[in-house]
Amino acid sequence: MTTVETDESFGGVTPDAARRLLLGAVQAFAERGFHATTTRDIAGRAGMSPAALYIHYKTKEELLFHISRVGHERSVAVLEEAVEGAADCAERLARAVRAFVRWHAGHHTTARVVQYELAALEPEHYQRIVVLRRRSEEILRGVLEDGVAAGEFDICDIRGTALAVMSLCIDVARWFSPEGRRTPDEIGALYADLALRMAGHRGAGQARR
Repeated sequence: MTTVETDESFGGVTPDAARRLLLGAVQAFAERGFHATTTRDIAGRAGMSPAALYIHYKTKEELLFHISRVGHERSVAVLEEAVEGAADCAERLARAVRAFVRWHAGHHTTARVVQYELAALEPEHYQRIVVLRRRSEEILRGVLEDGVAAGEFDICDIRGTALAVMSLCIDVARWFSPEGRRTPDEIGALYADLALRMAGHRGAGQARR
């Protein structure tokens, strides 16, 4: 039987066979890309027959949609949890960026599929994922808007800065390697400082850890 990596993001998916297929699809899509992956590839990684896949998912695209939905819902939750209870806007931004980066580094295989295979989704599924992506952007933009209003940040283009910060965090999934020089926590701390600099915060360079 082929063993696939575990990811707690899919821990709530039942039954077990459906979860194993999702994990197998994550591995296959990350390694081969959506279009080059076959249902046989996915089923084999899950230790199942190709026919068994259709018991749980109608199409390969439906598998991708489930992966994208779960991944985006989790990343939104990570941001929402990070900004709660912070003392000021600078701390909210630093926490959000650290958490978002850590998720994309710590779950880099899943995140690569979630963030970079969107074009393969059917229009209806794509629009549902776009709503979740916009929520992530709204959280970051809200922190920046509050910071400008409070005089903590100096930003001319809030929307553009929010998109830039979000893109910076997401891109970690593309290049991160567990064998690399920096840990997810170290990258998160670095990027938190970069985000504060982009926001024009006076205390940038001393991002709270």
